[in-house]
Amino acid sequence: MCTNILLPPCNPQADAGFLIMESDEWVPMSGSNTICTTTVLLETGIVKMIEPVTIVKLDTAAGLVTVVAECENGKCKNVAFDNVPSFVWELDCPIEVPDLGTVKVDVAWGGMVYILVDIKFAGMDVTSANGAALVAIGEKIKRAAQKQIEPVHPENSEIRGVSNFVWMAPPETAGEAVRAVNAVVVSPGRLDRSPCGTGTCARMAVMHARGQLAEKQTLLHISPIGTEFQAHIRGVTKAGQYDAVLPTVKGRAWISGSKQIVVDPQDPFPEGFRVGDAWHVG
Repeated sequence: MCTNILLPPCNPQADAGFLIMESDEWVPMSGSNTICTTTVLLETGIVKMIEPVTIVKLDTAAGLVTVVAECENGKCKNVAFDNVPSFVWELDCPIEVPDLGTVKVDVAWGGMVYILVDIKFAGMDVTSANGAALVAIGEKIKRAAQKQIEPVHPENSEIRGVSNFVWMAPPETAGEAVRAVNAVVVSPGRLDRSPCGTGTCARMAVMHARGQLAEKQTLLHISPIGTEFQAHIRGVTKAGQYDAVLPTVKGRAWISGSKQIVVDPQDPFPEGFRVGDAWHVG
């Protein structure tokens, strides 16, 4: 079964419900949320599940994403998505960071714009125990990068600016695959508990550019809590003037609850509010 979920044309800057909502912005694409959304659509019957394989197409602000779900007994055993072309703007881009000096970062697109930095700079391992320190340093580097560079997508000028940050542990050989640990710092200051779908795509673009990952070779991408995405580059292409890879990422999601949100017309804060504590805002 192939289902097209077509949404209206969207502006990535707009406050529109069909974009992915992060704490600080609406982003064009999220890979882990694509896996979660597909699981909900199929397991709740919003979209009819066909076993053993259901194909769903999601129209995102980043572009059309095809999702393949392997299904059994009414459950999604795993969900893989063919993401939009991912590419590198610049490797080893120097960013001046207060109190840290010059930091060399990789700038890449995987559905969001990412800053990627070798974990060796932090002087610690990617572990949940180091989460607070990784967040503090990562946020500082990201905020500095946002002030100094503004990457613009070559095929959609409304997609611009840095959204997320990735700590990269060195890749290791795992049989015929490559295994690598990462940690994604999400503003205003938390770690992604997943290996991050779009971050995985951005990292594959960086690894391919550095000769660390070949086409068709499996990448086992590991999160700070040990969860895993299986990914590979299914081919290469161009995104504007940039060499790009075609990434596929596979993972699994579980439904853990449901929630209904309503807005009272007399509520003085219909769009919510933030207090300057954990949000790091004035």
